Amino acid sequence: RSSGTRVYLCGRVAVERGEQIVRDGALGGAQCRLLLAFLGTRRTRPASRVETVHALWGSAPPPSVDVSLNAVVSKLRAAMRKIGVPRPHGVVTDSGTFQLALPDAWFDIEEARTSLDTAEGALRRGNSAGAWGAANVSAVIARQSFLLDEDAAWAVREREGLQRIWRRACIVLSSVSTATGEYQLGIQHANDAYAAEPFDEVACQVLMRAHAAAGNRAEALRVFARCRRLFRDELGAEPSEQTTEIFLTILRSRS
Repeated sequence: RSSGTRVYLCGRVAVERGEQIVRDGALGGAQCRLLLAFLGTRRTRPASRVETVHALWGSAPPPSVDVSLNAVVSKLRAAMRKIGVPRPHGVVTDSGTFQLALPDAWFDIEEARTSLDTAEGALRRGNSAGAWGAANVSAVIARQSFLLDEDAAWAVREREGLQRIWRRACIVLSSVSTATGEYQLGIQHANDAYAAEPFDEVACQVLMRAHAAAGNRAEALRVFARCRRLFRDELGAEPSEQTTEIFLTILRSRS
């Protein structure tokens, strides 16, 4: 656990430092929560004033928008100071841009991505234990909501990105479970990913493999049949050669 600042953007938005934490209303209000989430998802680059205003108010900014924006920034800075975030860190402004400057901070949304990369790399190397542990971290973070009460385009993109991360983590968990003989767990994780996105062929493939490994060849073939029917009905296309090859391998195998 980091001794520095921890920023939680998935689930309840919060900032934690040591034993102290600020969340929800203590951040300074709904707009402060939104500003923290917006800057926290793009902290490697400054956001322009126009971008920031649009993120907070969309196409209907308040009449005195600069006054309102400065007030939001000041409240968020004050909330961070209360838990010991040192100056000049926090929300910094420079030449009309805004950026979250927390060099020692841990961000849950970044951890979800990093852990997924670690998990997929470990899986490729055959490191089941490493893949399982990292994928669990990624899945636990990414399955949480991200600003569900916000419909701004940037918030929707972040939610969709987290959903993809969660599905990929589920696929790693399924692959590891199936490889280590935990077949029902492998089926469960693959089915979770596939149910969330029926056009995800990788999820379809791991679900087919999990059923086949569990000895349920018929169910593996039914998974492919559903996938092919969906592709034909909705896209006027066929599943990929890789998906079809997995189907044919299972079809030709002995019961």
